[in-house]
Amino acid sequence: MKKLFTYFIQGILLIAPLGITVLIVYRIFMFTDGLLSTYLEEHFEIKTPGLGILIFFVLLVLLGMVGETILARPIKKLITRILEKTPFLKLIYSSINDLFSAFIGKERKFHRPVMMLVNKENNLWKIGFITQDKPILIDQNELITVYCPFSYGFSGEIYFVPQSSVKPLSIPPTEAMKFIVSGGVSGGDFHPKIKKS
Repeated sequence: MKKLFTYFIQGILLIAPLGITVLIVYRIFMFTDGLLSTYLEEHFEIKTPGLGILIFFVLLVLLGMVGETILARPIKKLITRILEKTPFLKLIYSSINDLFSAFIGKERKFHRPVMMLVNKENNLWKIGFITQDKPILIDQNELITVYCPFSYGFSGEIYFVPQSSVKPLSIPPTEAMKFIVSGGVSGGDFHPKIKKS
């Protein structure tokens, strides 16, 4: 009976990650598709699963193309200026804007993974990302900014450390982030190599 229960638990462990992933993708698909499919059904009597997502994707691509034109830049600047002058909206807008640009914008910030020496005495290291190019001067010491995300969350800590305490890693940033966020569980073949300077 105990062995049967063990097999049952192993079965759950095998199917759960796949099942949860499929469920999340399905929910995102249904929500995004539902944004436009209701409108299409009511006004055009079109009922095609996935058409809402396709139209939504095309609209975002077109919006991105328009946003890059010379005509849209003054409007974009005006809206940004208004949002940045409104106290409460400025906080929300700038935080979301910085977060998105850090991950997927032209000025991505999380693209330089490093190993950071946290405790020299016990030889403890943390994985993080250098987020600022210019060092910060504190008491005649040049310190670099390293962001260390927490596992299983969307928060983290910022450290200001000497350059000598940081070793650049020769791994893709996505692998480093996946390893951190999963608490070291994801990526069984994860072997960070320190770049030779």
